[in-house]
Amino acid sequence: MKRASFRFYAELNDFLPRGRRGVSFVHEFGGAPSVKDVIESLGVPHTEIDLILADGKSVDFSWAVRDGARVSVYPVFESIDITPLLRVRPAPLREVRFILDGHLGRLARYLRMLGFDAWWRRDARDEEIARVAAVENRIVLTRDRGLLKRAIVTHGYCVRESDPRRQLTEVVRRLDLVRSIAPFRRCLRCNALLESVRKEDVIAELPAAVRERHDAFRRCSSCGRVYWAGSHQRSMERLVSAVVGSGEP
Repeated sequence: MKRASFRFYAELNDFLPRGRRGVSFVHEFGGAPSVKDVIESLGVPHTEIDLILADGKSVDFSWAVRDGARVSVYPVFESIDITPLLRVRPAPLREVRFILDGHLGRLARYLRMLGFDAWWRRDARDEEIARVAAVENRIVLTRDRGLLKRAIVTHGYCVRESDPRRQLTEVVRRLDLVRSIAPFRRCLRCNALLESVRKEDVIAELPAAVRERHDAFRRCSSCGRVYWAGSHQRSMERLVSAVVGSGEP
């Protein structure tokens, strides 16, 4: 049986058992598996990885693990310039668009609130999510490591938090999305963009109290739902401020 030493850094340790976190450990293997296959067999999805060093040299996912190799695995870098090194992930997507699994419906709604294109359907199966992500160049957000290990998923993130508001803060900060936030431009129900409409064009659809207090309205370009700046929006504005700032929502 062959043996190689592995060390995972920073938040990649979230996927490892406690005894393997933050330390080098020996992994036994047979044949000549790719480093991607070995890393995922250890529990770490390939979408979480930005750089792999084998005996000090940068390698890609196809590199065949050798007996006696020392492998270091790093997550996505935010503040360190590793341009001269080989990154194993594809280039960042030009447009930030998400697809979320069925358990992250509240997070999808919050992302839409911030203006992000967030595809979500409660009954979507993993196969469909992976296919849509590949065809539409979307970032997969999930708490299911198995979904992120699918070969056709190139961009994804495993959400650690369980509370939806904390999930939103986590995703915005981890993926550095603050500068891309454009709140209240998408329908929270169906994800389509909102369009400004005249009050007289929607007045028949408004509650009496809303007709008296508001003059600015937007309508969903897909489902037709009408929005206005009521108390619910003010609550969402406080959430947006908390996410953009450094405080917890």
